[in-house]
Amino acid sequence: MPPRVRFAPSPTGYLHVGGARTALFNWLYARRHGGTFILRIEDTDMERSSTDMVTAIFDSMTWLGLDWDEGPRVGGPHGPYFQTERLDKYRAAADALVASAHAYRCFCKPDDLKAERAAAEAAGQTWNYDRRCTRLAPDDIARRVAARESHAVRFLVPAGITAFDDLVHGRIEFDNANIEDFVIIRSDTYPTYHLSVVVDDVEMQITEVVRGDDHISNTPKQVLLYVAMGAAVPKFAHVPLIMGPDKKRLSKRHGATSVGEYETQGYLPEAMVNFLALLGWNPGGDQEVFSRQELIDRFTLEGISGGNAVFNPDKLDWFNQQHIMRLPADDVLRRIRPDLEALGWWSDDLLSTRADWIARVLALIKPRAKNLSEIAPQMRAFLSDNLVFDDAAVKKHLSDPSVPAHLQAWIAVLETTPSFDAASLEAALRALAEARGIKPGVLIHATRVAVTGQGNSPGLFEVLELVGRDRVIARMHLPA
Repeated sequence: MPPRVRFAPSPTGYLHVGGARTALFNWLYARRHGGTFILRIEDTDMERSSTDMVTAIFDSMTWLGLDWDEGPRVGGPHGPYFQTERLDKYRAAADALVASAHAYRCFCKPDDLKAERAAAEAAGQTWNYDRRCTRLAPDDIARRVAARESHAVRFLVPAGITAFDDLVHGRIEFDNANIEDFVIIRSDTYPTYHLSVVVDDVEMQITEVVRGDDHISNTPKQVLLYVAMGAAVPKFAHVPLIMGPDKKRLSKRHGATSVGEYETQGYLPEAMVNFLALLGWNPGGDQEVFSRQELIDRFTLEGISGGNAVFNPDKLDWFNQQHIMRLPADDVLRRIRPDLEALGWWSDDLLSTRADWIARVLALIKPRAKNLSEIAPQMRAFLSDNLVFDDAAVKKHLSDPSVPAHLQAWIAVLETTPSFDAASLEAALRALAEARGIKPGVLIHATRVAVTGQGNSPGLFEVLELVGRDRVIARMHLPA
């Protein structure tokens, strides 16, 4: 059957870049093979989960373009897709495991067990639950259950070895002697992660589980549950964790970690997807910049590396700039329109009568922008005559007493030059500089400050051409 994969975040925080990368790998795999990508919300941590975080996860995945085929907002044949709406399924599964002798009811008080564990650790000893509740008489168990006595349900771990063939790491084996009888239903009647995830994956017919390396230690317990339920065990692919440049697990100390933060900082979803895809996956060859469809066409689970991936912010900036360069002008305008409106520079004719002109403006600016938020501010000289002057640039390039006379001569040339295009303007300026016995840079820098207010800009002569003769000359008449 076509693959069925899932992404199952907990809404206890915003969508982290590590979670986004896991979602992306699942999405790419499903799209590559004509499969189904399922979104499931694991919200059984009632104290930490929130509806705001659920919405934030939806928004971040939508921004990244990771559309889901089944799940919240779209439905599907295996709903509901919130675990808090599936509690009866987990409790029924636990009862079935008890009935088949794969699990048992544990009436031990959690605080007592915690104290025993602490005492053993203080004495330098290993502590494992001793299965004392398996020795309770059936009548005693029935009486206590009927009396609604608080209790947990534990899985009875069999002797032997639990193994699975990981699609990234190869064969992995665990000695069951090192696996404690783990709780599947807590004393508050809520399921633990191990039970709920397996029940959901079985019902939703998940064929491959693609998730982070930090889940490897959970996998043998879940394999045991699949087998005890008589269900097919899915294939597992545990992907490398994402580390910061210091090779420590990515955290706030490395900068932004949530997807939403990158959206607000002006990063393109295309760039983020491209960047995340290459964190731990190697498509082969030297190509680095990929479109979404190219990633789908190339993606394989076998291409995932077993080593940890390093999140390099500079590399993300590079990807973002590469994808900005690929965007057509009308697409850039659509994305930065809110910024231009906030600055008071938006005009509908930018999409009609001035579309060709603004496309040329953007062609100058795009190579100088690492993210979308840097584009609009660089358009001031073209869209507004209310310039902001850099004091240092003014002092450096306009304060010399000889500059005004040079600029007056340059104004006269600008007023009379037949062609107001970049090549003609450059030739005219250099000829004037030679005639006046000065370096061209004197005129170039002074003109740049006068016309843009700044000491740096795209190519000056291209700027002059696009600003236009009348506006350039008006700006060159500096106040006394």
